[in-house]
Amino acid sequence: MKANESRTILHYNGVSYVVPFVLITSLFALWGFANDITNPMVAAFQTVMELSARKASMVQFAFYGGYATMAIPAALFIRKYSYKSGVLLGLALYAVGAFLFIPAASFQNFTFFCFSLYILTFGLAFLETTANPYILSLGSKASSTRRLNMAQSFNPMGSLCGMAVASQIVLPNLWSDRRNEAGEIIFYSLSDAEKAEIRLHDLAVIRDPYVCIGIVVLIVLVIIALAKMPDTAGSHEKVSAKKSLQTLWHNSVYREGVLAQVFYVAAQIMVWTFIIQYAERLGMSKATAQNYNIVAMCFFLSARFIATFLMRYFNGRLLLTCFGIGAACASLGTILIDGINGLYCLIAISFFMSLMFPTIYGIALENVSAEDSTLGAAFLVMAIVGGSIFPPLQGSIIDAGGAEHIICGLPSVNFSYILPLLCFVFITWYGWRSYRKRAI
Repeated sequence: MKANESRTILHYNGVSYVVPFVLITSLFALWGFANDITNPMVAAFQTVMELSARKASMVQFAFYGGYATMAIPAALFIRKYSYKSGVLLGLALYAVGAFLFIPAASFQNFTFFCFSLYILTFGLAFLETTANPYILSLGSKASSTRRLNMAQSFNPMGSLCGMAVASQIVLPNLWSDRRNEAGEIIFYSLSDAEKAEIRLHDLAVIRDPYVCIGIVVLIVLVIIALAKMPDTAGSHEKVSAKKSLQTLWHNSVYREGVLAQVFYVAAQIMVWTFIIQYAERLGMSKATAQNYNIVAMCFFLSARFIATFLMRYFNGRLLLTCFGIGAACASLGTILIDGINGLYCLIAISFFMSLMFPTIYGIALENVSAEDSTLGAAFLVMAIVGGSIFPPLQGSIIDAGGAEHIICGLPSVNFSYILPLLCFVFITWYGWRSYRKRAI
């Protein structure tokens, strides 16, 4: 993107939004870090706490359940106060949840870890409910979707940092993942006393990155608290929440967009959460498998910038349709192709997912009035609940394969990717339907 174009996107009516844009964009990286250091923790907890795939995936249920719980309260809070107040409260809750990992590791309690993540995502719900519409408001409405795609490009940068910490610091140092010459995990054959010692070590390894990010979040909180931020949330007439809900419900593109966002987030979390199990079935360690997750995120990040560039020339709705078709085809390859080529197809899905979240978000809110946008954004953030519902379902499918791990003649982990496939079919339909509506 050319420099003068960036200035046009971040200037409107003689006002420069560069500084607030940079500060708010940093939040995208912060919640990206939390998202993608948490995904591989499902596999880590499954081993060290000796859990089934379904129960271990309750990490995602707790993580994304926090969004569902707090998105609407966050929107009401922002409507009453300001975007800046919402950001500060979100950062405070993020830090509290991160620091709760200290007692969770001491008690060695899986439920406590889930509770810590639940509180942490209260903060993320505030941040996402605030940051996305705030970015849309920092300039002209005509360039809002491109501006959001540009800001969202920094989300996978945080995600890559989270993945790198997981693959280089957390997973390689887990004693519970040590294997014998046959590639089998040794942990399960040890005595209870030996397991207890390993569990104490590994939970401390899992704890430390969350404590560190909690400190970083507190620093960002202080910086934003001292910065002057435009109050674009308070620049329009306030209407009742009931009236906003009625208006939003009768907007079919918005209503269907919320459902499309549910399916997108569900697909994203399933693709990235179980890539480790997919690679482990091929004989890889968790640390090695996580490297493939990093490659997938690199694809995702690169494609996000490519998609933002393409939006200069192609309609975002049409791009969403094309990328949805690509993701569905890659999902079919993940299901039907066994071995390393199936893993390559699984990685390729991330390329096509790259533009989906911000594009669905922008399409859904494009014809939503300023006074309804905060509550409208809340439901789109609340749609992240898809990430809490579907991963346990996918884990149940993997467990259903039994001792042989086979369903319908396919490895159960391969077969489980039928859920992301169905999600991408719906997203493709939404992209095409919204494109046709715009063309009429």
